[in-house]
Amino acid sequence: MLIAVTRPQVPLRAAVADLPAYVPGARVPVGAAAYKLSSNENPFPPLPSVVAAIIDAAADMNRYPDMYATGLTEAIATSLGVAADAVVPGNGSVAVLGHVLAAVCEHGDEVVLPWRSFEAYPIAVALAGARAVAVPVTGDGRLDLVAMAAAVTGRTRVVLVCTPNNPTGPAVRSDELETFLAAVPSDVMVVLDEAYLEFVRDPAAPDGLAVHAAHPNVVLLRTFSKAYGLAGLRVGYAVARPRLARGIRAASTPFGVSHLAQMAAIASLRAQRELLERVDALVEERVRLLAGLRAQGWTVPDSEANFVWLPLGDRATSFAADAGRAGVLVRPFAGDGVRVSVGEREATDLLLELASTWRQ
Repeated sequence: MLIAVTRPQVPLRAAVADLPAYVPGARVPVGAAAYKLSSNENPFPPLPSVVAAIIDAAADMNRYPDMYATGLTEAIATSLGVAADAVVPGNGSVAVLGHVLAAVCEHGDEVVLPWRSFEAYPIAVALAGARAVAVPVTGDGRLDLVAMAAAVTGRTRVVLVCTPNNPTGPAVRSDELETFLAAVPSDVMVVLDEAYLEFVRDPAAPDGLAVHAAHPNVVLLRTFSKAYGLAGLRVGYAVARPRLARGIRAASTPFGVSHLAQMAAIASLRAQRELLERVDALVEERVRLLAGLRAQGWTVPDSEANFVWLPLGDRATSFAADAGRAGVLVRPFAGDGVRVSVGEREATDLLLELASTWRQ
């Protein structure tokens, strides 16, 4: 008779074993026809000049990229009017956030974050060995900066401020941010995650670069994925004081930004005016989508990003399923709501048609 022998297994870190799963936006099945409004992507194809830069860069794929992305770092610094040693590129702003947390968090430290907000936050915090302290957003989807400041303790190392907030849409206001920063100790890092910065039109929204210049503990996170349409190449960056930037750079993955991504991002900065015209078109479509939903009787938060939020609660997954059958893929957050990216005009029409049936 054979006796089964149970062998010890290699254990995973408890933080890894307990990680919540990151849920990506639904993809259009092969052979199907649908509009993808589930991932906050830019619906416009890459500019010809950017494609040309990628094609040229492909000839060097047998070589490692510039480890420090020197050319890209200098191009970003020039476009922002900051010193090059303040800029740290990385493999998308999510990866850069991971490097930021790794640079400053010890095991057991606390990171204050809004919730619901970007769902990668709790994952990144746990992987850094820290503990997430989630502060609920307000009923209209805004960050509660007063409550977030009150949540800061002697164990807090970082506070994450997502503005505009993903997935609800509102941006923080300059006056409330200054009040918040005055209440946060100077040895606590405040990360302004500005992934949707280019879509902001609220005159009361803060100037992130000015805030960073005035507050040494403020770090900016930005990306080329949204407004610049490079989501598939993964390029983001942090802007921090040189001492902090050196630490973030030291914690970064070597050769983390591919040569293709570096060249595409540089070409995108050169074509900034043309790309931002596309952003203006998406903002117009966002206005049309919000107006259409409100005309139907929906109560939806103001959005300064390239998406809108439907606070459907327990009906979120049912709405997303109906939307998929109607030819529009959206992103449900079970029990909370549905995020709808701004896309093609035809996609907005389909979404509004579906939404109207849910108000009847």
